[in-house]
Amino acid sequence: MQRLADLLPDTARQFGLEEQLEQARLAAAWLRILADRVPAAAGSCRLIGLSHDVATVEADLPIVAQEIRLRSPELLAALRNASRVAVRQLRVVTRHV
Repeated sequence: MQRLADLLPDTARQFGLEEQLEQARLAAAWLRILADRVPAAAGSCRLIGLSHDVATVEADLPIVAQEIRLRSPELLAALRNASRVAVRQLRVVTRHV
């Protein structure tokens, strides 16, 4: 018997879903980092994409976006350490309702 977590990388590779799996892992890492380092923003901010080594983060409120921008060097370093994906920049956008 094998654990599902052990089978997932090979299955994703077979179906050409490696990039989507890495983005999901990166998004989960972002949530953990945010909860640890900026707990007030944890429910109001999420990683929505990764393109050309730029991680795009969406904040629900301008004040949350500003806090993420101010702390982006620290958060980016933590994201790099938590993931195998090369992320060189954080792009922060505010969600328009």
